[in-house]
Amino acid sequence: MPQTNDDQPKQIILETVDESLLLLGESSRKSIYFHLQNIVNLKKEEIPNDLEAFAQGLEKIFGKGATVIEKSIVKNLCRKLGVEYKEEKESSFVDQINQIIENVNLAAPEP
Repeated sequence: MPQTNDDQPKQIILETVDESLLLLGESSRKSIYFHLQNIVNLKKEEIPNDLEAFAQGLEKIFGKGATVIEKSIVKNLCRKLGVEYKEEKESSFVDQINQIIENVNLAAPEP
């Protein structure tokens, strides 16, 4: 089944999360996915559909350290999409991701 325009942002988010977690090492990345599935019942491929559960899972696994991983994901997403990273201390991880995707979608020309 070909990807639709609605699937493209989800695929980019999934790739970005995967690449960002790989910075911790392959075994750590696999372990994080395992714990996400056990702690918040979230499979890897479901992450773009439930960023809130993903953020909750990271917090349960890493505590306050989850913010470092979330920041890395946001920075990598900005880099991947060619947008400037701006630290948003008042915005949640989920809000930042959604805002970046929305801004890129608004800037994309209509087909």
